Amino acid sequence: MDNQTKSEGKDKYSLRTLFEILTVSARLGLTSFGGPIAHLGYFHEEYIRRRKWMDEKSYADLVALAQFLPGPASSQVGIGIGVARGGVLGGIVSFLGFTLPSVIALIIFALILQGLNIGETGWIHGLKLVAVAIVAHAVLGMAQNLTPDLKRKIIALLALVITLLWQTIYSQIGIILFSAFIGYLLYKQHNIQENNSDVHFPISKKLGIICLTLFFGLLFLLPFLREVTSIQWVAMFDSFYRSGSLVFGGGHVVLPLLEREFVPTGWLSEETFLAGYGATQAVPGPLFTFAAYLGAIINGWKGGLIATIAIFLPAFLLILGTLPFWESLRRNPKIKGALMGVNAAVVGILIAAFYQPIWTSSIIEPIDFAFAAILFCMLVYFKLPPWIIVITGAAGGILLTFL
Repeated sequence: MDNQTKSEGKDKYSLRTLFEILTVSARLGLTSFGGPIAHLGYFHEEYIRRRKWMDEKSYADLVALAQFLPGPASSQVGIGIGVARGGVLGGIVSFLGFTLPSVIALIIFALILQGLNIGETGWIHGLKLVAVAIVAHAVLGMAQNLTPDLKRKIIALLALVITLLWQTIYSQIGIILFSAFIGYLLYKQHNIQENNSDVHFPISKKLGIICLTLFFGLLFLLPFLREVTSIQWVAMFDSFYRSGSLVFGGGHVVLPLLEREFVPTGWLSEETFLAGYGATQAVPGPLFTFAAYLGAIINGWKGGLIATIAIFLPAFLLILGTLPFWESLRRNPKIKGALMGVNAAVVGILIAAFYQPIWTSSIIEPIDFAFAAILFCMLVYFKLPPWIIVITGAAGGILLTFL
């Protein structure tokens, strides 16, 4: 009887944990504006600073892994945090909570508001200023923890400079690999005094191998099925899956891939494509949900759901496939030096992204900087929750249009 009670208590705790993950991730999905780098700032504020679901070092390692893998980095980080908190189901729930709000919004845009131009409205500009405050806060916190000595500050600086001056789809991977090598050389015999991470990803290596096998299997099988069949659903799934599999650098990079897949083939017009991309900038959550809009244009709400599954499936398979091995690797003393270099480089990459596109697209006039500074102080010094900052930013953006 006692064992049964304990089992029931464990089940209730698991359900409670999943519900907690769902509510927190859904709130982030409703309020996280500004693109993938801004999302990492929102995650850092909510998951790390406020709830302490993961320590700083583990979060930095997870961000480094997500930056290295193809696909939407912020979504993969969110999945990883959900897995650490509630297992594979926690990762799925975390993904759904963060992604579904923008998916639903963009399917509605596709079905009802296709011709509406909302890209330059005041509240959108206000949300861009919110992203400035959020990312600035995240960058300062991560820089303090991940670049405590001069060597790592130099690695971060080099990553920043190279990211800004060498803007290609391969630059991010190259920087991370180079920084890992430099970190290994500099710190391979370094006596690390940092506390070991307490976070665990409850995924077996067997499941990891299955996920990686599915990822590569679908990548090669879908184009073959597309050639031998004339089913539109297969062709659409293949296009979105391939786009999600081959993109490094986040949602903005997937734009040209999706455009080549769907505009020249006549699935939708250039104007419709760009209108949807503008709508994507107006909703919170991952930019990859742009696929939901495209799928809904092509084949209604069912097409929107299928496109969403197809474009995010590679990211899901990759993060679940690599986490079991990543956990053992990052605990290996021979790998820790390389990770120290990679984490420092991530700080530089975040600072570069903070400048471009976040700063350059948001801080246009002195009043923009003044308002962003107010939002930053509300977040950092008054410690107001992010959703209040988002509402204030949207309202302030509308007011700025009258000044």
